[in-house]
Amino acid sequence: MMKRLMETDGISGDESEVRDLIMKEIRKHVDEVTVDSIGNLIAHKKGDTPRVMLTAHMDEIGLMVKGIDSDGAIIFSRVGGIESLTLIGQRVKIKAGKEPVYGVITTAEISNGDMTDSMPRSLDMYIDTGLSKEELLKKDVKVGSFISLQQEIGMFADNNVVYGRALDDRIGCYVLMELAKLSKKTESDTYYVFTVQEEIGLYGAKTSTYKIKPDLAVAVDVTNAEDKGVKIQSNVLGKGPCITLKDSGMITNRCMNDWLTDIAKQKNIPIQYDVGDKGTTDALSISLSREGVPATVVGIAVRNIHSTIGMASMKDVENAIKLLEEFIKNPPKVCIT
Repeated sequence: MMKRLMETDGISGDESEVRDLIMKEIRKHVDEVTVDSIGNLIAHKKGDTPRVMLTAHMDEIGLMVKGIDSDGAIIFSRVGGIESLTLIGQRVKIKAGKEPVYGVITTAEISNGDMTDSMPRSLDMYIDTGLSKEELLKKDVKVGSFISLQQEIGMFADNNVVYGRALDDRIGCYVLMELAKLSKKTESDTYYVFTVQEEIGLYGAKTSTYKIKPDLAVAVDVTNAEDKGVKIQSNVLGKGPCITLKDSGMITNRCMNDWLTDIAKQKNIPIQYDVGDKGTTDALSISLSREGVPATVVGIAVRNIHSTIGMASMKDVENAIKLLEEFIKNPPKVCIT
């Protein structure tokens, strides 16, 4: 299922294929499934108070066609915070008419076999499909066409490490799907929410939270691994899921973090604490909804985050599922920092 989620295209603003896959798999494990007007998938398993909301975003980083020059070179715009350094030589799939069009990201110098002395800017890059402008237009490649990054998906390190594209946040989607499957009966009134457009503004979480009115919320996402070439290692692959205490946008709810910590101690589940300065998650939008919602983040450390290919530990994923399964069974009734 993880592989299927990662193979399915779902760039911010174009998440329908991922949503269809999740809906097909999750509907037999919950009481009701709905899709709101912005495209969030909301799966509800009925229970008593409190009303708990778990989120994972369906969208991934990618590109969009900005223009096609007279030679057929496709100029693109980045969708989300993708690292430009990783784009050179990247294979891409352009969503077109009846069939997708494939190409490679390059520059004029690299295409001509010239040596480059400096890192090319994204403005210098273009997509070469081997087709002329007229041929591209006939195939319905146009301004606004979505472009996904094509990468091999697999496992190494004795099948403990998964590598590939879109780990951010198909890992979270996988965790929520497994939780819905495992939680036969929940004490809490539980909503599994698969949000849209997180990568460009946390938009899906804003609308879904307003509708659900949760008492508590956990965003299940990924976080940047900092376990290579640093003085103090943090978010280490294989050392457990990360409870976010702080990111660039918020300080998470202390009561929720303490509750999760107690569960981890009782059930002997390894965890890490994430104090970060980069990025933020759906938890920020959730926490600011209506009068405010106690919210935190359970994240999986990913190496090469926001590049064309990432790496994560499946042990961390499995332990995140165990942690959150126990949380759903016995969430705090009231949580105020």
